[in-house]
Amino acid sequence: LVGIHSDWISWTLLPTPRSMSSVAYLTCAGLLPKAPRRMADAWEHDLQISALRVACAEHRIELHDVAWNDPDLDVAAFDAFLIGTTWDYTDVPGAFLGRLASIAMARPLFNDIDAVRWNLDKSYLRDLGDAGVPVVPTLFEASADDATIERSFDALGTDQVVIKPEVGAGAWRQVKLQRGDVIPDASERPPDRTLIQPYLPSITTEGEYSFVFCGGTFSHCARKRPAQGDYRSQAMYGANEEVHGATDAEIDLARKAIDAAPAALLHARVDMVRDRNGRLVLMELEIIEPYLYPEQGPELGRHFADALAARL
Repeated sequence: LVGIHSDWISWTLLPTPRSMSSVAYLTCAGLLPKAPRRMADAWEHDLQISALRVACAEHRIELHDVAWNDPDLDVAAFDAFLIGTTWDYTDVPGAFLGRLASIAMARPLFNDIDAVRWNLDKSYLRDLGDAGVPVVPTLFEASADDATIERSFDALGTDQVVIKPEVGAGAWRQVKLQRGDVIPDASERPPDRTLIQPYLPSITTEGEYSFVFCGGTFSHCARKRPAQGDYRSQAMYGANEEVHGATDAEIDLARKAIDAAPAALLHARVDMVRDRNGRLVLMELEIIEPYLYPEQGPELGRHFADALAARL
């Protein structure tokens, strides 16, 4: 009887398994597996969520991809929300921020809503420059009208410029111009507030570097090379990616941008390119819905899941 009693006591003292956490991974309706007509870059969504989902399961975290603008989304059904592959938010930034704000009032949201608001508009580059982060020289303009574009060449001391919307992604309505070129129709340029930067030739000769961080921990770096005759670094335009063995100095430089953000970040991608003097400078800090290049970072899932588990 004593032995049985002792076994019963020992059994009752065993730790009970932790229940699964249910986390919503916000994405576009057109990227969901059952979407009738999936977006062209759906394969990147599949690669990314697969890498994260497997690693998160080891922490007893279950990821569910759901459309951020689904009117039937039940916020109470999830323990937390991740801003994942929401690659259509630039079409309706106001509605996007509104949905995130309502989620953040009820559940933990990653990344932080205040950091998202700050990062949504590329004028955040001013803040990072003021914080000592080396940034590509940038003009911030009210519009991309002809006169603004024409004077930008002299203002930046260059014969080639890249014109981007202040709120935009994926090279949407982005224009590269040589001095003297015919300026494209207004429908092809940024629709309102714009930023103008000098075109840096290293983008095509060397490539653009994407440093990926999870919870402040460096995960990996991908080097993106545009297709022949192009300058855009997205795979949808034919760019290819490869692993870059980042040096400690490069990682420390990229980390400066992370440290200057207005909140601690669950995940972030620091995009850098080499300027005409051979130094790495910041192109963009992506903290809303960055593609994290899982193929170039086999440890991405583990780094991400560890960071998420620490926050739940």
